[in-house]
Amino acid sequence: MSTGWSDPRPLSPFTSVWRWHVTMVTSILHRASGVALYGGVFVLVAWLAAAAEGPKAYMKLMAVMASWPGRALLFGFTLALSFHLLNGVRYLLWDKGIGYDKETADRTAWVVIILAAILTLAIWVTAYWSLDLLKVGG
Repeated sequence: MSTGWSDPRPLSPFTSVWRWHVTMVTSILHRASGVALYGGVFVLVAWLAAAAEGPKAYMKLMAVMASWPGRALLFGFTLALSFHLLNGVRYLLWDKGIGYDKETADRTAWVVIILAAILTLAIWVTAYWSLDLLKVGG
């Protein structure tokens, strides 16, 4: 029995071996969105710290978050949160044995992607609409 490096051993599949499919993409995006949510926690902590420090620090942070890059960051955080939530529900259903067949898994993957985009846009439209109402009322 040989134990050398030349032994043919099964290798873990890599992206060049597998054909990309929607369930593979949602699995990767689920992990990436989880990492993005951890990053978003730092923004939340910065917001709380600025609020605790006082109006001057709070206004500085709000100016950064109101800029184009700040809004892009917040939009990405909202998208990551929406996707991770919806795909997490999908995974919970899988844990119960529901929707695990290939056709249903593919269909629900597309549903998660589409609903995450719709939910993110709905949150942002609602936020801007609410802010416009506050400006008119104030």
